[in-house]
Amino acid sequence: MKRRPNDTDQAEDAIDDLANALQRLNTAAQVRAFLEDLCTPAELEAMSDRWKVVPLVADGVPYREIHERTLVSVTTIGRVARTFERGAGGYAAALKRRGSR
Repeated sequence: MKRRPNDTDQAEDAIDDLANALQRLNTAAQVRAFLEDLCTPAELEAMSDRWKVVPLVADGVPYREIHERTLVSVTTIGRVARTFERGAGGYAAALKRRGSR
């Protein structure tokens, strides 16, 4: 992610604004449309690949098996696993909400 010197507060404000924009959307279709407008196809593929492996990582499925099931790279799976364990808790919160549909 590119950073501009001395813009840490502005970058944090922009991320907060983006998070608030997503929160205000009411349906999965609205979120999808927003993401398709916001992201390139490659960015969407990368994010959906990460999300695809989150439940498998949470279930303790071995990386090689996750790769075989999803075709997501083992490197990406490892990054997701590290973030799941030591990140901000977003994956776990989303998984919990996903289960309460």
